[in-house]
Amino acid sequence: MSWRRYTHRVELGLSCLMGLKHQHQGFGTRWIVQCMLIFSTLCALPNHSSATERVFVGPYDNETIEQRDQRMSWWREARFGLFIHWGVYAVPAGTHEGRAIENIGEWIMHYGKIPVVEYKKYAADFNPTQYDPEAWVLMAKDAGMKYIVITAKHHDGFALFDTDVSDWNIVKATPYGKDVLKPLAEAARKHGIKLGFYYSQAQDWVHPGGSTWEGRWDQAQKGDMDRYLQQIAVPQIKELFTNYGEISVIWWDTPIDMTPERARLFDGVVDLQPGVITNNRLIYGFNGGYGFRGDFRTPEQHIPATGLDYDWEACQTMNTTWGYKSYDNEWKSSETLIRNLVDIASKGGNYLLNVGPMANGEIPPESLTRLKDVGSWMKVNSSSIYGTTASPFVRLPWGRATKKQYPNATELFLHIFDWPTDGQLAVDGLHSEVIGAYFLADYQYQISVTKSAKGWVLNLPDEPLDNVNTVVVLKIKGALDVERLLPTQTSDGMLSLKLTDVAIHNPSYGGELVLGRDSYDNRILTEWTDSRSHVDWLFDVKMPGQFDVYADVSVKSTTSFVLTVAGESSSVTIEPTGHEGFERRLISRVVLPLGETGLSLQPSDQLWSPIQLRSIKLEPVQ
Repeated sequence: MSWRRYTHRVELGLSCLMGLKHQHQGFGTRWIVQCMLIFSTLCALPNHSSATERVFVGPYDNETIEQRDQRMSWWREARFGLFIHWGVYAVPAGTHEGRAIENIGEWIMHYGKIPVVEYKKYAADFNPTQYDPEAWVLMAKDAGMKYIVITAKHHDGFALFDTDVSDWNIVKATPYGKDVLKPLAEAARKHGIKLGFYYSQAQDWVHPGGSTWEGRWDQAQKGDMDRYLQQIAVPQIKELFTNYGEISVIWWDTPIDMTPERARLFDGVVDLQPGVITNNRLIYGFNGGYGFRGDFRTPEQHIPATGLDYDWEACQTMNTTWGYKSYDNEWKSSETLIRNLVDIASKGGNYLLNVGPMANGEIPPESLTRLKDVGSWMKVNSSSIYGTTASPFVRLPWGRATKKQYPNATELFLHIFDWPTDGQLAVDGLHSEVIGAYFLADYQYQISVTKSAKGWVLNLPDEPLDNVNTVVVLKIKGALDVERLLPTQTSDGMLSLKLTDVAIHNPSYGGELVLGRDSYDNRILTEWTDSRSHVDWLFDVKMPGQFDVYADVSVKSTTSFVLTVAGESSSVTIEPTGHEGFERRLISRVVLPLGETGLSLQPSDQLWSPIQLRSIKLEPVQ
C-alpha cells in the first residue's frame, strides 16, 4: 500500500473518532497512536471502487455515480463556504459567574458543568437586535463564499428557529422572539447563496435523553435517548426541511451514542429535501454496514497532508473557538486564511470558514476585516479556486497549484507564496507543452517560459503582484503530463528531508507551528508552541534497509516526539542543545521499505517543549 493511500485511510478513521467537532481538546499522543492502531486493520483492506458499487450508504443508497456527480456539482464548484456558530452561548461569551471557562466558547455549558436551569437563564439576555441577515449573506458573498452553514441547533439544544416540539428556542425563550433562520434563508435565496443547516442530532445538554460527551452532570439531563430522538431531533429536522425552502446541506455532528438503528429514525426525512448534501457525522464509522459514509468527509481544524480520496471539506475557525468568546484574541492573519483556502483547493477540498457572532447579532470586527481581505483577493483570483480540481504535483517548494481540465487542454493555476529572488520559477515534473503564461491579475503581461531538463522555468519580474499569493496561469496543450516527483536518495543511500517538502498540520485550537527563516535566511520550523501540531514528509525509497535518523535542531528543554516512519511509530526524546544554535542529533533508527513512504513527527503529550527544526536526514546503517 502506498503512503498516500495509507495516510488517506488513517485520516478518514481519525476524522471519525478524533475530528468530530467540538469534542474534548485534550487528546494526547498516546490516544492518537492507539486510534491509528485501531484503524490499521481498515487501512490494510483493499480500496474497492467500481462503477457498479453503491457509492453512498444512507439516503441515496441506490444512487448511481452519474446521479451523485450531478447532485454534488454545485458543492464541488463552490470550494468556499461560511460556517456560523451562534446561540445562547454567545451571551456568557466564555465566562460564567465571573470565572473564565477554558476551551471552546460554544461548549461553555459542558466545560463549566452549568446546570440546565442556570444555563437557561442566559436566554433572557440573548436579544440580537443588531442581527441583519442580508448583511450576513452579503458579507459571505463579498468574501467569495458560495454557501452558508448555520447552527440551527447546537449541543446546548437551543434552536435558532420556531419549533413546535420544544420551548427552548429563540422565539419562546428570548426577548427577541423571532425566528432568525427564515430571513436568512430568504436573503440567501435573494443573493444566490446556498444555505445549509448544522444540527446536533445526538448531543443535547438541555433536553432529557440527549447524549453528552464524558457523561451527564445534571439530573435534568437524564432520560431515554430513543425518546429524545423521536420527540425532539427527528421532528426538528422535519421542521427545518419543511419550513425554510430549499436546504442544500445538512451538517450532522458528534454522533455520541448513535447506532445504526437510531440513525434509521431519520430515514425518509432527507426525502423532504431532494438533492440535499450531507456530511459523514450522522453516526460513527465511514464504511458500509455500520456507519454513515455521507457525501463528504469533515477534517476539523486541520488540512490533510495530501487531500482525501473522497469529497471533503475542512472546517476551521478564524481564532481558536467556534462560538463567540470575548477574550479569544488568537486571530489568524488574512494571509493565513487566503493560503489555507488555496492549500485546501489544491488538494481537492472545500473550505468552511467560521464566524461566531456576538449575542447582539454583530459579527466581530476582526472577522469582518479578514473576510474583506479574503474577498479582495478573491475578486481578482476566484477563477483559480472555483471549479478547480486538485494539483497534479505532490509538493511545490514555492506554493500550490490548482487546475481546470478541458477536452484538449488544461489550465494550471500556480499560486506563488514564496517569490523567487532570482526571478526563475521552476515547475519541475511538468512535461506537457506550455503554450502560454500570464498573471491572473494582469492577463496582458505575458510571461516567458523556458523548457528545462526537469520541466519548465518561468521568467518572472523582480517583485510579486501580490505579496500573499500571486497567481500565474499556465496554458497547457493536449493531455496533462506531470511526473510524480518526490525527495529520493542520493547514490550512497542518503536521504535529506528539506523544509521545502514538509507538510505542516496545525489543528487551530491555539498555539501554532510556522515555516520561518533564521538569521542566515535558512528555512526553519519555528514557534512550535502547539503540541497538537505535527509535520510529515513523503519520499521515494529506491535502496531500502536500516537507517539512522538525524535531526538538525535547536532545543531549550528536554522534549519528546512520536516518530512514525512507514506506519511504524516510536518514541523519541531530544535533550537540550544548550544554546541558541542548531545541533545535529541522532534521534532514532528505522527501517525503510522499497517505494513511496513517509515520515511524521508528532509532539508527545508526556514531555513536550517547543523546538526549532531545520532538517531531517536519514543515513544508511553500514
